[in-house]
Amino acid sequence: MSCGNPHETDCSEVLDRVYEYLDGEARELDCAKIKQHLIECGPCLQQYHLAEAVKALVRRSCRYEIAPDELRLKILTRITQVRVEREA
Repeated sequence: MSCGNPHETDCSEVLDRVYEYLDGEARELDCAKIKQHLIECGPCLQQYHLAEAVKALVRRSCRYEIAPDELRLKILTRITQVRVEREA
């Protein structure tokens, strides 16, 4: 997705990291870049709001569900793998 306008941070990079930003897991410099991009880019801001709504819906719907330990371990392992791949 792209709005067609040039930005310091590319639309695809912002959308790839929108959940990281929503979860407060993005680095401070990255947060500033993403926030600035969302101010400038209507289509990305819409996607951000959609992601925000999905997270809120999941939070409300799964509030009392507890993931099995095996699933939690798989998820945490995959998150670690992705972080290592991104940093490499």
